[in-house]
Amino acid sequence: MSSLHCDKPICLDTGVQCPECGKKVRTPQSLEDHMRTHTGDRPFVCKDCGRRFVERSGWRQHMKIHTGEKPYKCQVCSKAFLRSHHLKCHLTTHSGKKEYSCSECGKEFGFKSSLDLHLRTHSSERPFHCNVCGKNFNTQRNLRVHSKLHTNEKCHQCGDCGLKIGDLGALKIHLRTHTGERPYHCTVCGNKFIRLAHLRNHQRTHTGERPYKCTECDKSFTQSGDLVKHRRIHSGEKPFECPDCHRRYTSSGDLGKHRRSHTNLRPYTCQECGKSFRLSGHLKTHMLTHTGEKPYSCPNCLRRFARSHHLSGHVAKCH
Repeated sequence: MSSLHCDKPICLDTGVQCPECGKKVRTPQSLEDHMRTHTGDRPFVCKDCGRRFVERSGWRQHMKIHTGEKPYKCQVCSKAFLRSHHLKCHLTTHSGKKEYSCSECGKEFGFKSSLDLHLRTHSSERPFHCNVCGKNFNTQRNLRVHSKLHTNEKCHQCGDCGLKIGDLGALKIHLRTHTGERPYHCTVCGNKFIRLAHLRNHQRTHTGERPYKCTECDKSFTQSGDLVKHRRIHSGEKPFECPDCHRRYTSSGDLGKHRRSHTNLRPYTCQECGKSFRLSGHLKTHMLTHTGEKPYSCPNCLRRFARSHHLSGHVAKCH
C-alpha cells in the first residue's frame, strides 16, 4: 500500500473510505483488501496452478475448482454448484420467476446485476479500463482475463497446440476447435456451434431480431460488437493501425484481414479440394459447394439458400 503515497483512509459512520477512489467499505480489513485493486498486489497464490488473488475469499473459492467441491446443491434436481449465486441463478429455471426485464429487448433476468450487465450490450458501455493499453471492457471479469496478456499470467495450457489461456472456461471452448465438438444446435436449420453466444446470434438470422440499435441513425444489429464497430462510423474513430502501411481501421478484425494483403497469407484450406482462402468466412461459404447445404430458409415459402444475403434478396424481391 505504501507505493500509492496516498492520504490516510477517511473514517465514516458507515465504514471506511478509500483515499484513492472514494469507495466506501465496512471495515479496515475490507479497505486493505480493496487497496490491492490499486496496487496490483495479489498475495494469495494457488499452489496447483499458480494463479494469484487479491483476497483470501477469492483464493478459497478458486481452490474448489481443483478439489471439485460444489457445496451449493439444488433441492429440486440435485445439481450442485461452486458458488451460491450460481445456485440462485439456476433456481430461476425451476421457478420461472425473473423479476427484472430489459426495456430495450424484453429479455428477463433473475437478478438486477445480470440486467445491469445486459444493458451494456445495448448502450455499448464499457466501464472497465485497462491501464496498460487503454482497452475498455463491459465486465470486470473480461478485464481481468485481458490483463493476463500483459502480465503473462496464463495458467491453462492446451495439450494439443500448446496455447496458453488465462481462463479455464475459455480453454474448454478452445479445445472444441481440436475435437470438432459443437454442442449448440439450431433447431431451425441444423447448424451447430462451438459457443452458446454464436448460436444465439445465428438464431437472429431466422427471427430477424436486431436488438442493438444505434442512437445516431436508428440502424440496428444482431450483435453488440457490430454496433460498437458501427458507432465508429459516426465518431470517425479508427483505433487499429497497420504497422506496414499505417492505414487505420475501425476494428481489429478488419485490420487482421487487411494485413494478409501484405503477406498474401491464405491460412484457411479446404480439405476437399485444397483451395485456400484469406478469410474463414470465405472457406465456410466455399464448403457449401461440396456439401450442397443450404442453411438459410425463407420463413414465407420455405425456399432455401446457401448464403444469407441471397435469402435477404429473395425476401425483399418476392415477399
